[in-house]
Amino acid sequence: MCSCVRSSRALSPVLRPARLLPQTGYRLASRGLWTSPPSLAVGGDSTLLPLPSQARVVICGGGIVGSSVAFHLAKLGWTDIVLLEQGRLGAGTTRLCAGIVSVAKPISIECQMANYSNGLYKGLEEETGVKTGYVKTGSLCLAQNQDRFLSLKRLASRLKVMGISCNVIKPKEVAKLHPHVNIHDLVGALHLPGDAVVSPPDINHALAVAAAGYGVQILERTTVQQVLVEKGQVTAVETDRGSIECEFFVNCAGQWAYELGQASEMKVSIPLHGCEQFYLLTKPLQDPLPPDTPVLMDMDGRIYARPWQGGVLSGGFEKNPKPIFTEGRNQLEIQNMQEDWDHFEPMLSALLRRMPSLESAEIHQLVNCPESFTPDMRCLMGETPGISGYFVLAGMNSSGLAFAGGAGKYLAEWMTYGYPTANVWPLDIKRFGNLQSSRTFLRHRVMEVMPLLYELKVPRWDFQTGRQLRTSPLYDRLDTQGARWMEKHGFERTKYFVPHGKDLLSLDQSKTFYKPDWFDIVGSEVKCCKEAVCVIDMSSFTKFELSSTNDQALDLLQHLCANDLDVPVGHIVHTGMLNERGGYENDCSVVRVSKNSFFIVSPTDQQVHCWAWIKKHMPNDPHLHLEDVSWKYTALNLIGPRAMDVLTELSYVSMTPDHFPSMFCKEMSVGYANGIRVMSMTHTGEPGFMLYVPIEYALHVYNELMSVGQKYGIRNAGYYALRSLRIEKFFAFWGQDLDAFTTPLECGREFRVKFDTDTDFLGRAALLQQRHDGVFRRFVMLILEDHDTELDLWPWWGEPVYRNDQLAGTTTSSAYSYTLERHICLGFVSPPPSPEGLPTPITPDFINRGDYEVDIAGQRYPAKAKLYPFSSLFTQQKRRKEDMELSNLQGK
Repeated sequence: MCSCVRSSRALSPVLRPARLLPQTGYRLASRGLWTSPPSLAVGGDSTLLPLPSQARVVICGGGIVGSSVAFHLAKLGWTDIVLLEQGRLGAGTTRLCAGIVSVAKPISIECQMANYSNGLYKGLEEETGVKTGYVKTGSLCLAQNQDRFLSLKRLASRLKVMGISCNVIKPKEVAKLHPHVNIHDLVGALHLPGDAVVSPPDINHALAVAAAGYGVQILERTTVQQVLVEKGQVTAVETDRGSIECEFFVNCAGQWAYELGQASEMKVSIPLHGCEQFYLLTKPLQDPLPPDTPVLMDMDGRIYARPWQGGVLSGGFEKNPKPIFTEGRNQLEIQNMQEDWDHFEPMLSALLRRMPSLESAEIHQLVNCPESFTPDMRCLMGETPGISGYFVLAGMNSSGLAFAGGAGKYLAEWMTYGYPTANVWPLDIKRFGNLQSSRTFLRHRVMEVMPLLYELKVPRWDFQTGRQLRTSPLYDRLDTQGARWMEKHGFERTKYFVPHGKDLLSLDQSKTFYKPDWFDIVGSEVKCCKEAVCVIDMSSFTKFELSSTNDQALDLLQHLCANDLDVPVGHIVHTGMLNERGGYENDCSVVRVSKNSFFIVSPTDQQVHCWAWIKKHMPNDPHLHLEDVSWKYTALNLIGPRAMDVLTELSYVSMTPDHFPSMFCKEMSVGYANGIRVMSMTHTGEPGFMLYVPIEYALHVYNELMSVGQKYGIRNAGYYALRSLRIEKFFAFWGQDLDAFTTPLECGREFRVKFDTDTDFLGRAALLQQRHDGVFRRFVMLILEDHDTELDLWPWWGEPVYRNDQLAGTTTSSAYSYTLERHICLGFVSPPPSPEGLPTPITPDFINRGDYEVDIAGQRYPAKAKLYPFSSLFTQQKRRKEDMELSNLQGK
């Protein structure tokens, strides 16, 4: 540690005060950070209360998350709610929370949750009479470099879409708002005036008081041992005091959610892991810091700081976190763990650089508390796959206070209506599977995740830990040929291939919001896809086989799918699996392999979600069988006009459209290998074929394709090229453009809905109603104009879209089109509401006659909006331009 700190009483770890966090009691007393509210149990001691024999729902975990779920369920009219806490209410991580409520979050749904939480906490004191310590301080997100400043500008654009007040400001304005801040190395900041600080245990207590007022039973000193399940349905909860029969169970056990999931009768995968987290408390400053002083978030310095009792509370997210509880641990109340000043030194130094006036401050205590983190830095929410009625809300990644209100609301809606009122797929626990449950994986991943919370994340960044978990049989072969990898649902996928002789180190370290170093590499792969032939390994796709002895498989798919699956054997059908609201639960391609057998191909991250959706609606029929065959097949996408020639030569079968029509599937021999499922589709709109190859033949088939394809100019390509191709063809992808709130009518897919049949299917009634009422938003293609690819910021996704200077929507995905030589954004736009505030149906005129702009980090660029791909138009214009240039050269 720096000598100046050790040699003075200023923030010196040598001067360690009495323990700040006693084992009992936490109401801002001299011995405690926060106080313990009185017990909510009748008679003061909940262990004396009888355990109810039954309830509708049992919630495990009396921290702020569990209390929020109980409160919101009760507000929605639920009765017979029991909240169980193994220790004292709020005595876990909630008691040690830093108390900051900020909307500065990386994805929109998290911003929405934090914004709702802020509003909820602001009104709790008036609603319950419980002091909550709510103070509207605002916050300052600081930028020490231009890339960080750009990321804050992008965040500001996104927050403004949600109606959240924010301002991009200069360093001098930072000094005016917070005079203790050293601004000499700052380039700017984002001011969020609505952010606040609170007393977390008091917020917890207020939520519990409100919940108890609605009739929620709260029992402390009651430990959940396991959840009982019968025929895939929650039936009861076993505790150390007896059993409670119930229909629903909610795991809000925080640090212990993983262990509780593994201890249940049917194991539940809840991928989270604990890390030690540190923050410092000072005594009141000589000039006490006002309670409404803005919160500082210096992410480049990896620290935050907020006012606390006239002094400062400051912590951060260090580069070398310390994972804990890998072997499991069962302590009832999380006590303050051992101080580690050497570990905290980098954050202390960063704090003193940012607030030099603190050098004379005296230490109150260094707090070390556990916090749980997930593999992708997003919380875990929703119903678990395979067990009906078992819900989870945990893994808050150090944002439990900010998320608890909004997350509790969305989960309560989910349990009440079958879905929340916002798209929470980025948080859905079904984005993970059992493969992410390894304790070794989780330990290694959270050591990366915790520092990443404050790390600058440019577009298309990748996790570095927990890699090579799932790989194609071709992984080593592709890796030696220069493949650069990204990970999706634990599966390694190629981004692009680095040509021989390229500077690999500089390419791998290329991180920018501008034109990336891989631009020309991907361009050459796209060119080859359009002019010759490329191979893309797409083995990560989810693949299911559904079969039956009679018509059961067809009947199930006709009920689940919007498109008509009663097609001849060998035909491929693109279809959505819709929910009752008509929104996409899955977007897939289905092949009728035989009369009673179907092959279903879905996006990679749909493996758990799609399986759970099908099983949920699948009748209990022994003659109907669903199998996950993702691991059985290597998928090779052969794209380009010469793909036909390559396959013809390898199979001795004509692959022309006359003999092999579009959207058709045949089992063929390719080289020496039999039983290859060849499909005339590429997911890009380009000509070519998908080959689903049994894994034992994968290397042989790949080698044969590359050998025979040499004369046709074959090369490898990756997903970046695929993305460019599909976006310029206006293809929407699930999880990026489509979600559970998007209907086929909103994205131009009405032709994939079997309206002309009498077959009922999930979502039919909602779509018919929407067709009658009109569509209120529309999926569009936006081509940027007056945008310099070399010098201007690139669009990536989530940019606001303006029409005639009014906010009209946001982009969902984007890519550079090497064909059009322009950027293309896909996204949704909506007309403004009527004077009465009602939604207005959207028309083609609204789209075609507006002046559109796309906002990239506060800079607007004009764009043309279309309802259909117009690459052909630009291709014709480009050819005419080239012909003119050629004729001019010939004339000279």
